Amino acid sequence: MGRRFSRNVMVNQRLFSFIGGAEGAWSVVEIRAFRGAPLATVDRLQVRSGRVAAEHAVWSLSGVTSNMRYTTRTEQGALGSVQAGLGRTEATCAALIPIRKSGAWWDLPQDERRAIFEDQSRHTSIGLRYLPPVARRLHHCRDLETPEPFDFLTWFEFAPEHERAFDDLLAELRATREWDFVEREVEIRLRRQPAGSD
Repeated sequence: MGRRFSRNVMVNQRLFSFIGGAEGAWSVVEIRAFRGAPLATVDRLQVRSGRVAAEHAVWSLSGVTSNMRYTTRTEQGALGSVQAGLGRTEATCAALIPIRKSGAWWDLPQDERRAIFEDQSRHTSIGLRYLPPVARRLHHCRDLETPEPFDFLTWFEFAPEHERAFDDLLAELRATREWDFVEREVEIRLRRQPAGSD
């Protein structure tokens, strides 16, 4: 169930590592602290399945994919019907956005977080307007045994011609009530060579 055994080692297939350093398929265009402390500047980013020991990494962030925690069945169906998958050949732009929310957010009961997330902030509704050009995958960090500096790692992929739409998506989300609870956010913009190019 989301895990496989290899050489008697259990591997969590929902766990991903984002490794900043001098290696990786993605070139780092910019690292910008939107709120709170920044991350150190790196040249490249690796995205790897599992917890990876990267000796020469400047930083490494990990998170697991999970169920949708604030969406209704109707919202989940709407997202599933239009959301594109990752790894599209035309999607040569990406962004990794690590976020940490305040203790005040986590002190709220689930129904109150849901009300802020969707009833007040329209998070899912905003996101739907930018699908399928912008593909995304959310990783939860609070579920890991080892403490992580962020609560979420959101990974986005899109084609260069949709970068403006992605900028608009971020601007809309950051203007919502939900973002009042964000105490640290770093935006890492990335590019990779198109498939078949040198």
